[in-house]
Amino acid sequence: MTSMHHGDIAIVGAAETTDVGVRPDLSVLGLHAEAARNALADAGLTAKDIDGVATAGPLALEVSHHLGIEPRWLDGTMVGGCSFMLHVRHAAAAIAAGAADVVLVTHGESGRSRVGVAPWAPNPASATGQFEAVYGAQTPYSTFTLPALRFLHERGMTREHLAHVVVAQRTWALNNPRAFRRKPTTVEEVLAGPPIAYPFTRDMCCVVTDGGGALVLTTAERARDLPGGDRAVYLLGSGEAAEGPLVSQMADPGSFAAFRKAGEEAFRTAGISRADVDHLMAYDAFAHVPLYMLEDLGFVGRGESGDFVAEGNTLKGGSLPMNTNGGGLSYTHTGMYGMFAIQEAVRQLRGEAVEQLPKADISFVQGVGMFFAAAGSLVLSRHRG
Repeated sequence: MTSMHHGDIAIVGAAETTDVGVRPDLSVLGLHAEAARNALADAGLTAKDIDGVATAGPLALEVSHHLGIEPRWLDGTMVGGCSFMLHVRHAAAAIAAGAADVVLVTHGESGRSRVGVAPWAPNPASATGQFEAVYGAQTPYSTFTLPALRFLHERGMTREHLAHVVVAQRTWALNNPRAFRRKPTTVEEVLAGPPIAYPFTRDMCCVVTDGGGALVLTTAERARDLPGGDRAVYLLGSGEAAEGPLVSQMADPGSFAAFRKAGEEAFRTAGISRADVDHLMAYDAFAHVPLYMLEDLGFVGRGESGDFVAEGNTLKGGSLPMNTNGGGLSYTHTGMYGMFAIQEAVRQLRGEAVEQLPKADISFVQGVGMFFAAAGSLVLSRHRG
């Protein structure tokens, strides 16, 4: 019997839009379509082979119609930037259950050029609209400030630790021609940058770009018969969780329950330990978020994340290479970054990354949704089981 985990489900196609960064030539739907065509070509398949579609943003049926797909399975789960981790998990469950045979997961956002993008405004009837937005907590950089300050204070950390995260991510981006920020920087330069909202300076905030990506999933058995079957990446485990839409109502602003719960389920279903992980993609929309993830996922102890990064453990040759494409702080961030974290994990496991690791057998991908609202975790491997 096919399982949704343990390597029975494979990613057989993975690709981004031809360019990421500034793409005023394409609308949101156009970015989805370009990424989808690239991923299908990577898998050696066509739209006629797809019977399942998942996406966040446009309706899944809008994407399927635009691509000429008539799906028998749809997933429009929308929980912010980690939606695509959940889509992979849901697609794996659907394929294992026989609800779909080949699933296409797409992403596209015109975050910078704003082509085909409706103005954003919080729903005034929602909890966020009623109890946070009216006080000015409408954007990530204004909403993330208090949790970040709580995190730093409780652990005896400083803004220098945030700056070290930026410098580490930039180091990975220096040789990546697709990265949006490639200029070398220092802790001092990051701290002296334009202030955005305390404690964040500009480079502690993600870049704002256009782009997209897509994935194709099917069974490991079918993957063997595809042209690129030797490049398949397997899903060992996964997890998802949500705490709530209001940052102000987090049980503990210094630790995110959804990271802990989703991550623990991913490790448990994969049957691996932290020591088995060769590569970590930790969604870095802002410099403090990877620090939460390192601690909440159990890679380091409470209060150890800042020094762990500052000492170079996430860099080349470090004990846990992290965000090897440059991350959302330097590579790209269209608004929902999760797809790009998955893409880099796939590249590393295939041996196709710009900054390829000498050993990349297991990659852990951790996403965050909204402003500490939801979380999605994936354990991916180059080996089945």
